[in-house]
Amino acid sequence: MARSPSSLLSRICCVTALGFGLLSSPVFAQADNTNAIQVDKKQLRAPKVIFFDVNETLLDLTAMRSSVGKALGGRDDLLPLWFSTMLHHSLVDSTTGRFHTFGEIGVASLLMVAEIEGIELAKDQAKTAIVTPLRSLPPHPDVRDGLQALKDKGYKLVSLTNSSNKGVYTQFKNADLLSYFDERLSVEDINLYKPDTRTYEWAIDKMGIAAEDAMLVAAHGWDIAGAKQAGWQAAFIARPGKVLYPLALSPDTVVNGLDELVSQLPNAK
Repeated sequence: MARSPSSLLSRICCVTALGFGLLSSPVFAQADNTNAIQVDKKQLRAPKVIFFDVNETLLDLTAMRSSVGKALGGRDDLLPLWFSTMLHHSLVDSTTGRFHTFGEIGVASLLMVAEIEGIELAKDQAKTAIVTPLRSLPPHPDVRDGLQALKDKGYKLVSLTNSSNKGVYTQFKNADLLSYFDERLSVEDINLYKPDTRTYEWAIDKMGIAAEDAMLVAAHGWDIAGAKQAGWQAAFIARPGKVLYPLALSPDTVVNGLDELVSQLPNAK
């Protein structure tokens, strides 16, 4: 039986209300890009390591939105449902002790959405729609200058992503970001997805630092929630359509770009 637009919207809103939406969407985007949680933008304490989420935080997913929408027969309204389904099932893997790469979960989730909506989609088509654009996403305009400014201040920069090791290497190479990072960490090496707090504990153990000496920079409320729960500092980048989870611990700052974060951080110790 066909679902009405209102019932589909209700399903999307129920899932994404917990802060697990990844993509900007007219349904969820706020016109002024403000957040319900107000954070005092005081001078921040210098961390020993700044960890970065990758997709949407550093890289622009516009090309991927177009590719996935085309695979779903032009149904751009299904994009938030696909992304929330993907994140939902990554956490299912973490809680059930199984692990598949984020790409595998993305393909499976796209096929699930297509089946639910009666859209014909082959597995190879779903893979092409996701993997091809994901490899060559451009950085947001503020990213390269912001990363360089943080390096100039003496900070150690590390990526921490749900994507695979090979995937993030390819993304950084194509986006010309490899030189800015001291390390690249993937949950593939621990088989637990963010925002499981064990992923953040593993990351600081890899870098040999305490939780209070780590800062996460991310454009996703669910990632900020995990880092804060693990005892880190956190900076939320308010990319268009991204909002914080209001029931989680608040980030230490909310910025519109890396340039704002640079201005709030002292030189590294």
